[in-house]
Amino acid sequence: MNKSMSNFAKILPIMICFFAMGFVDLVGIASNYVKADLGLSDAQANVLPSLVFFWFLIFSVPTGLLMNRIGRKKTVMLSLFVTALSLLMPVFGDSYPVMLLSFSLLGIGNALMQTSLNPLLSAIVRGDKLASSLTFGQFVKAIASFLAPYIAMWGATQAVPSFGLGWRVLFPVYFIIAVIAVMWLGVTSIEEEKPDAASGFGDCFRLLGRPFILLCFLGIMCHVGIDVGTNTTAPKILMERLGFSLEEASFSTSLYFIFRTVGCLTGALILQKLSPKVFFFISISMMTVSMLMLLFCHSLAAVYVAIALVGYGNSNVFSIIFSQALLDMPEKKNEISGLMIMGLFGGTVFPLLMGFASDAAGQAGAVAVMLAGTMYLMFYAFKVKKI
Repeated sequence: MNKSMSNFAKILPIMICFFAMGFVDLVGIASNYVKADLGLSDAQANVLPSLVFFWFLIFSVPTGLLMNRIGRKKTVMLSLFVTALSLLMPVFGDSYPVMLLSFSLLGIGNALMQTSLNPLLSAIVRGDKLASSLTFGQFVKAIASFLAPYIAMWGATQAVPSFGLGWRVLFPVYFIIAVIAVMWLGVTSIEEEKPDAASGFGDCFRLLGRPFILLCFLGIMCHVGIDVGTNTTAPKILMERLGFSLEEASFSTSLYFIFRTVGCLTGALILQKLSPKVFFFISISMMTVSMLMLLFCHSLAAVYVAIALVGYGNSNVFSIIFSQALLDMPEKKNEISGLMIMGLFGGTVFPLLMGFASDAAGQAGAVAVMLAGTMYLMFYAFKVKKI
């Protein structure tokens, strides 16, 4: 009983950290507000979410190696500190250079956090309970993603006291939570397992020479690209096709995260009944239907249904791919974690391509880029191992 209560007390600050991990998803709605405030083109505005996820390419593998040296808890605390700093900057200004720097720090902090937080949870929860705990962590993360558009919208419409910040009231709200997370985790004692054997950059990248690991890496890229792409593009579709204002269209981002949150919460239950291979195929089928609807449909109901489908379908893709990679090489947990999180670089590649495509062909061009990523995930679905 005492041990159970002790583990619960340790898991609580970890879950607050998962909530802080979700702060990265504010980039979608924030980039739309920055675009409106500064009169940017789609390509210029999409640099912001692309910049956030660019740092996953640079920092993920080094973070996997850093965990071997200083431990996972210290790495998570470092990530929270960088995240808090990124959220403080927009309070003092909203110029393009300030937002670029803020989003860069947000990306760096999130790269550190995503690489180190899941392995840290495995030091507390082990065995058959780990998968459900990781899924619940993704559910907590999704709550932060879901709340971001609402907080920004309320600030923009002065529905809450925003202290002259408007939609940027989102940043100090999340800054306070980040500070609470780093302080709570700091005073929590967590006994970590012995780190993986020391390895270098070459050893990590050579793991991509293993065909299945490479497939998983590319799958993560497509998953995150579609996630960030939908987050960014959904409001633009409503504004382009139905003449919505940005505030009215912001609900589409929340709708996406509502269904992604529901998907995270129900995913663990469904996976107890279905194999990952079957559930993954069903999820990607939902996403494919969604992309076709976003490409050709122009009614509000159809667009909302499409957003709900991709939100639910994409909710468990990361967890399944990540676990498949770890099971393929369990003796290289930290290194595989770094490589898979580096795949979040897809959040840079997709918005950039979508920005150019939408400038050339409207939002249908952006959806076509996401459809290509969905087709790769459908190919990957046939490679998922039965476990």
